[in-house]
Amino acid sequence: MDFGLVLQTDPPARDVVRLMKDAEDRGFGYGWTFDSCVLWQEPFVIYSQVLAATSAMTVGPMVTSPGTRDWSVTASLFATLNDTFGNRTVCGIGRGDSAHRVIGKPPSTLGTLRESMHVIKELAEGRSAVLNGKEVRIPWVRNGRLEMWMAGYGPKALKMAGEHADGFILQCADPAIARWTIGSVQEAARAAGRDPAGITICVAAPAYVGDDVAHQREQLRWFGGMVGNHVADLVARYGDSGPVPRELTDYIREREGYDYAHHGRAGNPSTDFVPDEIVDRFCLTGPAGAHVERLQELAELGVDQFAVYLMHDQREQTLAAYGDLIAKLAS
Repeated sequence: MDFGLVLQTDPPARDVVRLMKDAEDRGFGYGWTFDSCVLWQEPFVIYSQVLAATSAMTVGPMVTSPGTRDWSVTASLFATLNDTFGNRTVCGIGRGDSAHRVIGKPPSTLGTLRESMHVIKELAEGRSAVLNGKEVRIPWVRNGRLEMWMAGYGPKALKMAGEHADGFILQCADPAIARWTIGSVQEAARAAGRDPAGITICVAAPAYVGDDVAHQREQLRWFGGMVGNHVADLVARYGDSGPVPRELTDYIREREGYDYAHHGRAGNPSTDFVPDEIVDRFCLTGPAGAHVERLQELAELGVDQFAVYLMHDQREQTLAAYGDLIAKLAS
């Protein structure tokens, strides 16, 4: 199993770069950041510094969206980084949550997301694509490579990931939800004539190593609120007794709204509705042994990468603990 580190691009940017370099030294192969450039700093500027400071780490957004940059700009950003540092980027992409909503835009449709994935990949890899009714190609791209990893939760999104994406990102470490989502993606891939094994499966969730689980829950409760934004959209579309598992939908019954000013941060006051059970299921908490057990369970379900969100008060300690876990798991 590969490991990734997920950070917000809070200033100062040098701290993001430092933590990413430390993560690579500890065995992490991927460096991810949020992409919501009103709430945090512009990530693509910081990616250039991360790539310069590391030797092999692959970097990218978890996740970008079709609606915040022109697709030619997104493709050129990735292509420029790859040309400079040697094809070390990956494009995590979804419909858009915070980056859209804080500027008054709804999430993109799945149709728009599917088209953007195609156009961005084609342009970033040096092929032509139709954009705004015009055939476009970036002429200076040579031997470019950009994988598109799609994030999603609902049945239609999972089907689309299986049919079109190079990778699937599940932002939730609940094994029951992982089993359903991964199975849906792989089934869609087979139905489309694709090899399911060719789709990289990435589970991303907060992790906090230690014995004080009560404190950990309070530090990680924000994640249930963040996932709840997407679940609320699913319930609005499918209802609370539709095809989406109750393990994912039941807990948002008491949700009353969400303030993006506290998005992805410990102590988020909009997440009081998230019960302890959800924190324990969606995140990795407790001593190191409990983390190993969950990681092994996820690996048995076909997870290729676990990406660790470090939005809590023990970032350095958890990063070090995961470095130890990676070394043990690899031995």
